[in-house]
Amino acid sequence: MTTVSNSRLGGEFSLAEGRQRLVVAEVGAALRSWTVGGRELLDGPQPGEPDNAFRGKVLAPWPNRLRDGRYVFAGAEHRTGLTEPARGNALHGLTTGIRWRANRSSTRHLTLSCELRPQPGYPFALRLAVEYALGDDGVEATLRATNLGAAAAPFGTGIHPYLTHGARIDDLVLEVGAKTSLPLDDRLLPAGEPRPVQNTEIDFLHARQIGARVLDTCFGDLVRGPDGMARVTLAGTDGKRRLTVWMDDRFRFVQVYTGDDLPDPARRRRGVAIEPMTCAPDALNSGDGLVVLEPGASFTGRCGLTADGF
Repeated sequence: MTTVSNSRLGGEFSLAEGRQRLVVAEVGAALRSWTVGGRELLDGPQPGEPDNAFRGKVLAPWPNRLRDGRYVFAGAEHRTGLTEPARGNALHGLTTGIRWRANRSSTRHLTLSCELRPQPGYPFALRLAVEYALGDDGVEATLRATNLGAAAAPFGTGIHPYLTHGARIDDLVLEVGAKTSLPLDDRLLPAGEPRPVQNTEIDFLHARQIGARVLDTCFGDLVRGPDGMARVTLAGTDGKRRLTVWMDDRFRFVQVYTGDDLPDPARRRRGVAIEPMTCAPDALNSGDGLVVLEPGASFTGRCGLTADGF
């Protein structure tokens, strides 16, 4: 493992295995770059570039959006800052701007950790860690959380990689192993019960071209293989080059985002964000997929990326 310094992203750590190279940034424990045979497969933040799209970051203690930055847990109301003020939401938790500590590493493995202390809006104490490992076919991420406090704590997590083929998003072929989607309102918050995707415009149960579709969609009821994993695949039109995001059963939802409303027009529709999430948007209010960690209890979930044909 090598370490380099970057003022915006913190230290960066480089892992290598065979034809693969992975670069992870301290800030947000972010996946910044993943190359196979010299080909970049992530549309990550570049050194010196501000990142307001959470590219590659670990999201905790909730992924996605929290309505009005408020929720009630165990009979008490909590309010946190609005980090998406235009929509009136608190977005992607509290750890994306934190420098995570590298506390174990090798040429193929890296563990980053941080402690989330009680604060306004989230008066709970968690120890968080993510282990990245490079294997023969890709990247594996193991996310862990332990409740350090004396009271139960609500928890959700996710990870936010943007995948790229170096081709136009419109030309790529997407397959999402999910039976339902969650209807979202204009604030991208849940607006009703899950709906079947079959025979709709967002039916990607079978691989189909993205085309001009604009996606910022939360999929649920994930279809799992014999190994218990759910998968989302992004492929070229010939199907020979395939990127896959996989997730274990702790991840019950996946958000797919084509980047059409990113603040920087130059970054729009350059990569597809495929975000494994343990819970639905606004789960601190709905409870949909929310994990409740009792004092001393821990959570572990695994997800990862594979590349074929590169």
